Amino acid sequence: MEEEFEIWPCLWPAFLLFNRMSTQWRAGAGGAIGLDYSSIRDVAGFLGIKKKKLAEIFPDLQVLEGEALRVMAEERENSP
Repeated sequence: MEEEFEIWPCLWPAFLLFNRMSTQWRAGAGGAIGLDYSSIRDVAGFLGIKKKKLAEIFPDLQVLEGEALRVMAEERENSP
């Protein structure tokens, strides 16, 4: 089932960066443990996000990361 959702324009840069960071998860034996922060600046640069803007959206990126980790943990708990 595919869900649609709306993203506020002010949050679009954080969402775009989070989406592009999808291959940059650090993982342990139990699954993902967080984004690889060392690659955030490079990925942001590829998207044209400047350092000042990155500093502004970083807290939003962390909220998205935390929610994604919560969802992944729930999925692991509910898998057979």
